[in-house]
This record gives sequence, structure tokens and C-alpha cells, in this order.
Amino acid sequence: MNSWAVIAAGAVLAGYAAVSRKLSTTAVSGPMVFVACGLAVGPLGLDLVDRARDAEVTRALLESALSLLLFCGAVAVRRRDLRRERALPVRLLAAGLPLTMALGWLVAWALLPGLGLWELAVVAIALAPTDAALGQRAVSDRRVPALVRHGLDVESGLNDGVALPFFLLALAAAAGGEHGHQGPLAAFFLALVASSAIGLAAGLLGARALGASAARGWSTPGWRQILVLTVPATAYALCAVVDGSGFIGAWTAGLAFGAVRRGTARAPGSDVPREGGAPSEIEFTDRLGEVLTALAFLVFGAVILGPTLEHADWRTVLYAVLSLTVVRAVPVALALAGSGLRAPTTAYIGWFGPRGLASLVFGLIAFEEGLPGADLVSGVIVVTVALSVCAHGASAAFLGARYGAWYADALRRDPGLRENAPAR
Repeated sequence: MNSWAVIAAGAVLAGYAAVSRKLSTTAVSGPMVFVACGLAVGPLGLDLVDRARDAEVTRALLESALSLLLFCGAVAVRRRDLRRERALPVRLLAAGLPLTMALGWLVAWALLPGLGLWELAVVAIALAPTDAALGQRAVSDRRVPALVRHGLDVESGLNDGVALPFFLLALAAAAGGEHGHQGPLAAFFLALVASSAIGLAAGLLGARALGASAARGWSTPGWRQILVLTVPATAYALCAVVDGSGFIGAWTAGLAFGAVRRGTARAPGSDVPREGGAPSEIEFTDRLGEVLTALAFLVFGAVILGPTLEHADWRTVLYAVLSLTVVRAVPVALALAGSGLRAPTTAYIGWFGPRGLASLVFGLIAFEEGLPGADLVSGVIVVTVALSVCAHGASAAFLGARYGAWYADALRRDPGLRENAPAR
């Protein structure tokens, strides 16, 4: 990546940071800004970056951003959030996610000829995880009931990690063990078993080391933040050494780290809140993940989206539209059946299932694996994410206000409204 590309990226980040609060009240989201600026500096614009010559930078940036987001998302989830049988996140993850994969496969089979059984599965699974960052107002608008905001937030934090093993299995089956690719059984063991064990060990040891250091006053608050950053980085690297999945390693490390730190009583110098919330030591890692995600969307617009749009056809666009509507809404409606939630709530949750960074990384991995039909697989994923960036970003503020107004009115008429149930 040349110096002018770095200067352009810095200018875009600085410009957005300067007006971020102002933009947060409009229909223009951060990902929309970064993708648009990426198109401007890419081959379709100033041609400062190119997929061929910047392939390694692109992959490293996307994978680093996803690893940190997986880790931080897992750290923030509390076990008690998932214990209640009727909890909204449980319904969305246990029923909604598998149904989304299945329906996505069925629609892909009808619309994307030329792809085999497992290539279709790769498309469906890659586009199943959601990314709350693309419609941030949907989960931050205080007019929306806490139950809904919390449910969407937890779903987004966990579903990419839950989908990962299925994606890796489908990818291994599609490759067929040829050209040095792992077979499905080897992929299952290395990705799910070995990587999970490595991640859990890294998270446990990192949390214990941090707790002991903070309790004895051996470390400063700033360096504790650095120690936390080494946990997902080490887990990812160790998984790469054994040919496992660094993403699963980072995700399970976050689960273990969060559980141990929340279970630690407050000690002198400790940053763990008594009420069991997410440890504040992850703030630096979380912020770094946000910066890398912003750069990832900038690079996405510059080196991936532009060339893909030149070759997109009506089937690709139609599948993207159906993936963001029918393929999301129908499974959500089935998953929430019998929950007591009203139709507007089900529709709101069904719409706000943006596809973002996880889908992009999955698509990039599928492309680089050289699968049959890799161009079509990655093209569908890229167009779907691009459409999601625009549609969910532009609609979040408006629909959040409309749904919040409906909720306030419904609550006045029925104080026992299911949506008014307590949530974190």
C-alpha cells in the first residue's frame, strides 16, 4: 500500500472522527462513509489501492478486525443472559440462525446455478451472521425497548462465532480435501476441538495473569489494557500454528476471559465491576477493533466492492435482496413464535440483521481457497454486504424512531407488554 493510500486512509478516519457525533443523528452511518470513500480511492476513483498488489494488507486488516470483534463480543456476553429458556438471544441463536442457514441455502440453490451443494452451503452460512455495527442506531436508540436492543446486541456478538464451525466444515467439504486442503473430519477437529481448547486456555491464563497482577499492584492500568490485547493475538497465532481457526480461538478466548474476570471479586486496582458487566480492561482492544473495522470497510470499498460491481448480474443482486429480507425475516418470525412479542417487534428484529465484517472475511477465505465457483460465491457475499451497508445504515435512525413511538404508545395501553420485560 503506497504512501498516498495511507494518507487518504488517515484523512478519512480523522474526518469521520471530527463529525461522528453529528453524523450519528442522520441517516449516514460510519460504514456508509468508509465504503463510499473506499470507492473513491480505489480503482474506480483515484486508484490508490488495488486488490492484486494489496492482497496481503487487505486480508491481514480484515482478519485482525474480525478477531478483535469476536473476542470483545464474547467477553461482553454473560452466561445468565443465555440461561433463561425464553430469552430472546437464545431463540435467535438456537432457532433463528440454523433456519437462516437452511433458507439461505434453499434460495441460493434456486438462484445461483453452477454451484455445488457445498458451495451453496458456503454462501448461506457466510451470510447468516449479523453485524450490529451496520445499524448501530437500532441497538443504541433508547426509545427501543431494552429487551430488543439487548437481544440484537447479544445475537450479533455471538452468531458469527457460532456460525464459524459450520462455515469451516462446508468450506472443507467444498474443497474436497484436494490440493492440500483439509478434509471435513480434519477441519472439524482442528477448527472446533483444537482451536477451542487453545482459545479457552489462552483466555483463562490471560484472565488469571491479569487478575493476579492487578491484585498485587504489579501493573499499571494502561499496561493491563495491553495485556488484554495479547490474549486474542496469542490465541489466533497458536491456532494458526496448528492449522486451526484463529477466529474460533479468539472467540473462545473471549468467552473464557470474560467469565473468569467477571467471576473475580473486586481487588485493589482491579477494573472488574461488581455487578458482573464486561471488564473495562478490554476498552483499548475494543477501540482498536473499531478502528480496524473502519479501515476494513474503507479497504472493502476500495479493493473489493468496485471490481465486483462491474461483474454483478441480476441473480447476484436478487439473492442479496432476498438474503437481507426473506432469508432473515422468515427464520426470525419462526424463532419468535410463541414468545409473546408483538408483530412490530418481530418485524423490527427481522429487518435489523445486517451482514458485515464476518461475512466479508468468510467470503475472502472462500475466494482464496480456490473453490469451484469462487468468483460467484465471493461476488454474492460482497454485493449483499454492500447493500446491507446502505439499507441498514440509512434506515436505522428512521425505523428506530418509528418503532420507539409504537412501543411508547403500546406500553401506555398495556403496561404488561412483553417487550417491557427487564433486560441488561
